[in-house]
Amino acid sequence: MSSMIDIDKIPSPCYVMEERLLRDNLTLIKRVKEEAGVNIILAFKAFALWKAFPIIREYIPFSTASSRYEAQLAYEEMGSRAHTYSPAYTEEDFPVILKYSSHITFNSLLQFERFYPMVRASGRPISCGLRINPEYSEVETELYNPCAPGSRMGVTAGLLGDRLPEGIEGLHFHTLCESSSYDLEKTLAEVERRFHRYLPAIKWLNMGGGHLMTRKGYDTEHLTTLLRSFKAKYPRMEIIMEPGSAFAWQTGFLLTTVVDIVENHGIKTAIIDASFTCHMPDCLEMPYKPLIRHATDARADKPTYRIGGNSCLSGDYMGDWSFDKPLQVGDKLIFEDMIHYTLVKTSMFNGIPHPAIALWSQNDELIMYRTFTYEDYKHRMS
Repeated sequence: MSSMIDIDKIPSPCYVMEERLLRDNLTLIKRVKEEAGVNIILAFKAFALWKAFPIIREYIPFSTASSRYEAQLAYEEMGSRAHTYSPAYTEEDFPVILKYSSHITFNSLLQFERFYPMVRASGRPISCGLRINPEYSEVETELYNPCAPGSRMGVTAGLLGDRLPEGIEGLHFHTLCESSSYDLEKTLAEVERRFHRYLPAIKWLNMGGGHLMTRKGYDTEHLTTLLRSFKAKYPRMEIIMEPGSAFAWQTGFLLTTVVDIVENHGIKTAIIDASFTCHMPDCLEMPYKPLIRHATDARADKPTYRIGGNSCLSGDYMGDWSFDKPLQVGDKLIFEDMIHYTLVKTSMFNGIPHPAIALWSQNDELIMYRTFTYEDYKHRMS
């Protein structure tokens, strides 16, 4: 976080994205794109804060969508048609998908056979692809592993014939999650081993997301070398990558306030004006323990607390953290790295007010993107 940020100017609770950090990530992503000669696009499923899209568009002009709403958002706010993939399309949503997409990837042969006639009849210049399942992933958390046995994600090689169906111009795989270039290298070896007979003929290969190239220690030089080498094997193929987390990785925080401190059987819990289940759901789903600024893991020689959310879910807490001094009602707690895969997954469970959303600009000004009211909750319910 920039030392220039004035926490006292920020309402609580509030998600705050830092423009300087976002631009740092975008600069790196654009450099990788240009050096590797590939197309890197933004995945809305991880980051869809559209009021920041004017900044994104200075570096990256395209995006990927997972639904008709995301596809429409791409057209309206990114100013370009989406690369769209969904596990299943319906007759109701597919006309909207057609309107706002430049590429459409199908999850199954049945879906392709069902909807490709609509693509052809539309007369739109839409490139169609098929998601493949290389049956290999380095992802250890089962919730995020698309290649687990029985996965519904993608077509395995054994279901395809000697040639791809007419109308399929590209292939798409997504096997990574906050992964390294070396994980991608292993995946590519499996893709080539299982799908080699199709690769020389396709126009594009979408390598999905999970490429966390903005994480400290990520070997971007190895990534660009790997991609260049792969492109050299298939010179007519466009390579597409669609990371989400990499764009917003460590670009901002969630500011909260301690509103009560309770104790039960020697365990002290600081309750905040936000919720893990509502506002930081991946902490419970993955699960993972987020970083709190100026706090450490539990230490016997320091004041130690669970942090509890303000919903009525008993499991809406994480712990334990130690602080240099005892917490007091009114103290601010800052949860780091709460922009990617957080804002897009929040809920209004219990009618808990949604945190505000703001940008701390590169000119050190607080720009309030959105505040939420009772009307937002009420109109979402019916």
